[in-house]
Amino acid sequence: MITPLPPTVFVLFGATGDLAHKKILPALYNLFRGGELPERFALICLGRRESDVTQLAEEYGQAVTRHSRCGAPEATLWGRFRDSLHYLQADLGTAETYAQLAVRVRTLAEPWPAPVEVIYYLAIPPTLFATVAEGLGRAGLARDGARVVVEKPLGRDLASFRAVDGQLRRFFREEQIFRIDHYLGKETVQNVLALRFGNPMFEPVWNRQFVDHVAITVAERDGIEGRGGYYEQAGALRDMVQNHLMQLLCLVAMEPPSLYGAEQLRNRKLDVLEAIAPITTGEVAQVAVRGQYGPAATGDMQGYRAEASVAGDSVVETYAALRLVIENWRWQGVPFYLRSGKRLAEDRSEIAIRFRRVPHCFFPNCVGLNAQPAQLIFRIKPGQGVVIRFAAKVPGYVPELRTMELDFSYEQLFGRAIPEAYETLLRDVIRGDPTLFMRADQVQAAWGIVAPVLEAWDAEQPRFPNYAAGSWGPEAADTLLQAGGHAWSYPPPHA
Repeated sequence: MITPLPPTVFVLFGATGDLAHKKILPALYNLFRGGELPERFALICLGRRESDVTQLAEEYGQAVTRHSRCGAPEATLWGRFRDSLHYLQADLGTAETYAQLAVRVRTLAEPWPAPVEVIYYLAIPPTLFATVAEGLGRAGLARDGARVVVEKPLGRDLASFRAVDGQLRRFFREEQIFRIDHYLGKETVQNVLALRFGNPMFEPVWNRQFVDHVAITVAERDGIEGRGGYYEQAGALRDMVQNHLMQLLCLVAMEPPSLYGAEQLRNRKLDVLEAIAPITTGEVAQVAVRGQYGPAATGDMQGYRAEASVAGDSVVETYAALRLVIENWRWQGVPFYLRSGKRLAEDRSEIAIRFRRVPHCFFPNCVGLNAQPAQLIFRIKPGQGVVIRFAAKVPGYVPELRTMELDFSYEQLFGRAIPEAYETLLRDVIRGDPTLFMRADQVQAAWGIVAPVLEAWDAEQPRFPNYAAGSWGPEAADTLLQAGGHAWSYPPPHA
């Protein structure tokens, strides 16, 4: 028998912003549509502008139509979901806002049987986290059982993360704080663990004896999409590598937990971060590459410095690549390459595990084949799936080998049934399951890894721009791998 979910009040700060429209509301509606929300559910939306529920519901309906995997909402279902909406115009810096919020939460919860869960989603700039945490705390809204969800970036460096986290933890305990990383909600990302630990054919070769190197790519064709003000404060290393890519690395490299539980999984990921060899200031030039896109060689894509709210002499990186080494028994000597960039040739996110070359290949055309050894690729974008590349004989009288692929596609098999990442994560928040969320010590360890790179980059003047919009990034990123006899999985070497 399934235990029904307790009544829940979901409080959305930043309810009129892009994140709410593009991700959070479509995800909440899809959960409602699938019967995954509590029967008694209320959504209190806080925003700065003057509005009302009718106007907000109209905007949200359009947002769901544009951004939900299920398309336009059905009229009857949408009407029922719309009834759960409430709007509160808010000035987050005033005590009055939190007093009004406390009254609204109490009024909604009074008719419901206890316990009533309360969730605060902070879809607002991190500079406001401390203000909101204090407002909630002083209004008595950070009580036991309440949960607060915070988006990245959590700080700009190790010191600022500690400051932000310390401010949150003045009023919320660690188990109440859900630090969201939407990459951990993607089906392919979660499937890394299933494929590794659920199949005896993979885990025995998942180590330094058989794996040559691992390359993790998050490439985006888009530029900064009007977020110049934010990006000037962040950059690619802070925006993507310190969080998303580092979490992907952990899933690939972690040891098997004793059971599928939040603390067991998070402990094993922390072990990986703590085993990454520290980068010294003198090593940064050999293990890290940064870039900034200029105008496209052909076409009309402009350079980063021409984007709105970007300084004309900006030295903020829009591309970052790292080579990391994990110093433990399983991975000693296996390089892990991470790269992420804006305005690259195409949208492509993947984890590529390259296996070692065969010790002796006796086939006539083996030289070319050995340049592309067998590999396993977790494809996150475009599409979600798993690709296995291997050598096979071409039909005919000559023993010619060629690289072939087995391609498993989630979308072809499951279609629209695949939940979006935010659906998975919001479902877990409502159920109080922190498994796919980051613990404070994990975030702190990740900041510690990139801290020397940030310090070194801040101390020198780069020659930007150094790659054209629409390319695959700076040449130095290819050189980073070539120094170890390696190449990025994509594009192929002949591209």
